Amino acid sequence: MNPLRTLARGRTRIRPAGRPGPLTAEEAERRALLLRLLSLLWQYPDAELAAARPVLTASVAALPPSEAATHLAAFTAWFGAEDPDALESHYVEVFDLRRRSSLYLTYYLHGDTRRRGMALLTLAQTYRAAGWDTGTGELPDHLPVVLEFAALAGPRAGEAPLRRHRRGLELIQHALTAVDSPYRHLMAALLSLLPPASDADRAEVARLAAEGPPAEEVGLAPYEGGEFDAPVLFAPPDTFVPPAGTPVPPMSPAPPLPSSSRTLDSESPR
Repeated sequence: MNPLRTLARGRTRIRPAGRPGPLTAEEAERRALLLRLLSLLWQYPDAELAAARPVLTASVAALPPSEAATHLAAFTAWFGAEDPDALESHYVEVFDLRRRSSLYLTYYLHGDTRRRGMALLTLAQTYRAAGWDTGTGELPDHLPVVLEFAALAGPRAGEAPLRRHRRGLELIQHALTAVDSPYRHLMAALLSLLPPASDADRAEVARLAAEGPPAEEVGLAPYEGGEFDAPVLFAPPDTFVPPAGTPVPPMSPAPPLPSSSRTLDSESPR
């Protein structure tokens, strides 16, 4: 059995809803393979993903030449050589502790407002309408989930959430480049698959980088229920800072207190 297919199936972020089985790797086109690789590589680098690095690196090396493949190769060169503990620490520092590079895409469009809750609900309904449900309790706007849906549902409907959140992806890329994170290569690969940014996109990205997304002192109540029974609220400062020497699990849940900051410098939203 193809080891990449086995890994992808085991780490799936969405599952078929009301139909007999998952899509097969043979049904996926070349573009879907790129998106599925991106979905895997954006996930928290736990022991399972670290152990799969040879498979991921070989899969990237076997890709036909393209801009995306070049960026993926640059990332896996670092990812494959780095110490596993260092990979986990880097991921937590960049994505869990920094609001500027959060992987929850609706934050960049809607910020700390009720509209974000509705956007999450709409996105979850989009997945279900296409026959898929989130399968791990992760929010539907988490980038690996969005990428997996794009790989499974195809370029038109599947990639629509990525196109809708192009400005947020650009903001993440700015933040990753500013801290010289190797994950900037993953984002460059993803952006190369999307339509070019417009002048309006670039202007809005500059504005959001300077001002931050909109803010309200609210949670995301419209999205409560189902597999997400706990209120989804933003974290106050230091929520995700672990005690010295303590391993940090991916995507630690925030306590039920909203953040009052509008900047993108405080902790990552969820």
